Amino acid sequence: MSVPPLTPLAVGALRVGRPERILVLGCGEGDPALFLAREFPAARVRGIDREEAAVRRAAERVGLDPEGRIAFKAGSPRRLPFPDDGFDLLVALDMRPSPAEAARVLRPGGRLLAVDTGAAPTGGWRERLLRLRLARRGFEAVESEAAGEGGFSLARLRGPGAV
Repeated sequence: MSVPPLTPLAVGALRVGRPERILVLGCGEGDPALFLAREFPAARVRGIDREEAAVRRAAERVGLDPEGRIAFKAGSPRRLPFPDDGFDLLVALDMRPSPAEAARVLRPGGRLLAVDTGAAPTGGWRERLLRLRLARRGFEAVESEAAGEGGFSLARLRGPGAV
């Protein structure tokens, strides 16, 4: 029996508190964003994906959303079309975010949840390099864990004056 691909996201979501504004990078047709909207019913969730067709399908799945809780945009994870300090949780699904953009769009104290649905965090040189680049932008590692057939890494953006 195959483990559902959102298992690492579900396990990681247990570690992020109660976010109010969530941004999902690599949202595809909306599954991760819809899952997070159900898990955090008071949160506003935004999803971004490079493929415009996937974004259209994701938006169609939401249907009528009079409260505007869930919305999707086509765009690049390297240049996020969102204002500074707009989110308290950034989820990067099967991709490595730009540390500069992650730090820009997250509020101080916000969390970055990097989810790999097909491979657990290995601690290899690429992961170490990403952690170093994130640390330079003010992120501190919180935890990494294997979950299902993948895993997640969680980091927190230090606030002003934090050591």
